[in-house]
Amino acid sequence: MHLQPAERRKLLEFVCSFVWTDLKVTQTERDFVMRTAGRLGATAEDVAQVERWLQVPPPADAVDPTQVPRAHRQLFLQAADAAISADHRVVPAEREALALFRELLRD
Repeated sequence: MHLQPAERRKLLEFVCSFVWTDLKVTQTERDFVMRTAGRLGATAEDVAQVERWLQVPPPADAVDPTQVPRAHRQLFLQAADAAISADHRVVPAEREALALFRELLRD
């Protein structure tokens, strides 16, 4: 699925926010996010922003599920699920955040 530059950046922002759900970002999660950025064809500017989001999470109001394009909701949900599973340790807060995200993306 092809994403426009703004959609790609928004997806990466969501992925970064999900790896912060348990309040710490592991090296495994960092690697996952950077591989995701690479697979999505992120620009150098995108990668620089992702690196900043891996240091400090995106602002909560910037990751509004209502901003996810309808056509990409499944992709965003899959990416969020993969992000919380990247370190092979899913804590209750991550499960709850994913469930809420899933609910908010429903039509």
